Amino acid sequence: MKEELLKIVEQGIKLGATFVDLRFQTVNKTILKVSNNKIEVSNVGTEQGIGIRVFVNGAVGFATSSSLDEESISSALNSAYKMAKASSESIKMRVNLADTKIQEDTVKAKLDIDPRNISVGEKISNIMQINTLLLKSSEYIRNSTVEYADLIINQIYVSSEGTYIDQEKVYVWTKVVATARRNDIYASARYEFGSPKGYGIWNVETPEKISEVMKNRLLKQLEAKTPKAGLFPAVLAPEVVGVFTHEAFGHLAEADLTFSGAITLNRLGQKIASPLVNIYDDGTLEGGFGSFKYDDEGVPAQKTLLVKEGKIISLLYDRYHASLAKVMLERMGTLTNEFNTEPTGNARAESYRFAPIIRMRNTYIAPRDWTKEELFEDIKFGYYLVSFRGGQANLDGTFQVGIQEGYEIINGEIGAPVRNLSISGNTLETLLSIDGIANDLAFESGRCGKGQTAFVGSGGPHIRVKKIVIGGRE
Repeated sequence: MKEELLKIVEQGIKLGATFVDLRFQTVNKTILKVSNNKIEVSNVGTEQGIGIRVFVNGAVGFATSSSLDEESISSALNSAYKMAKASSESIKMRVNLADTKIQEDTVKAKLDIDPRNISVGEKISNIMQINTLLLKSSEYIRNSTVEYADLIINQIYVSSEGTYIDQEKVYVWTKVVATARRNDIYASARYEFGSPKGYGIWNVETPEKISEVMKNRLLKQLEAKTPKAGLFPAVLAPEVVGVFTHEAFGHLAEADLTFSGAITLNRLGQKIASPLVNIYDDGTLEGGFGSFKYDDEGVPAQKTLLVKEGKIISLLYDRYHASLAKVMLERMGTLTNEFNTEPTGNARAESYRFAPIIRMRNTYIAPRDWTKEELFEDIKFGYYLVSFRGGQANLDGTFQVGIQEGYEIINGEIGAPVRNLSISGNTLETLLSIDGIANDLAFESGRCGKGQTAFVGSGGPHIRVKKIVIGGRE
């Protein structure tokens, strides 16, 4: 196989390309979905294909083939070359790919329990058990849906520079969504988890644990009061810190979005957060759902410090945008030795059908030295935000996050639960408003959509913000 793939790359160079790389993938996957104890989806299968990327004088072309015969692959290569060649004739800014070390490696996933060794029947039984336990736990719980997926991805990456990486990645992922109703009060809740280490996650996230957490979230919402609307201090638990960091800041630090006009563009190298804040995006985190050894350009994963004591000192890059960043910042007159413009290993593609783009890995705020209890002490009235149900952000820095589990804080103590709460505001104002960061640290696993789906991790410690916009009753 190695010789055949190298010949494809060589053929691209002979056509006139300045750079060629390809990803040959074999994916074994199981996709399941159960709703109210009925199996809606049960797909088990294997797919193969190849994605070919060609650069010609700073312009890129990309094509794929699910047929692996020589004629189909040559056709895809020619299509990618013609696309890049045509684009190169009208491109305004010619930027070469940033340099990276040539790699040759074979990487096997380190699994606790290989999901291929678990029968489909057992997988269905486990997710069915969540539904059964949850629906039986309360007369008010009306609907429950569980989605499950495991993917075993074997990918060979080859580039015209000489990199050759044979890498295996494994993902096991589950999401539970349920609703409840009592009289005219409606509640919904979600629970999501995943692991790159295999099916052993089900020994931690057991059906009994999941159904109990979901039941409590739903029933508390049915009993809860609606929050007051306005600006209030708040303590954010790690799960909410994670989604805020990912959605509200992380996307603004993805270099492709930064240079598309994100609010961070004119603040690179400047203070954007409280001096307490350090933000990392780490592709090496042990057990992190966004961890891997090499990205989809063959660049080694790394732990990237994005915000250092409140100052933004790096973006997330693929090789193209690392080179572009250096050019752009030189033109802007803001390039400094402190600001990083080297590739960070964030090029990721959903599958061989997609060209790699910049994606987060495991994004989090680093812990400090406060205790969790100290964060509550000075709050006369505010909110404790434990778990989220969804979030979104815009390039102008505005964000909104829905909260599925939250409580009042009264005189430093956790009070009554609240429902239908959301937080919103401006990312930079919120980061500057952080005045306490605890010494704990936790992560959650999930998926991120950006035209493509990527498995990611996010998290942090408990943090306190002096004020944040709470959506609720007037």
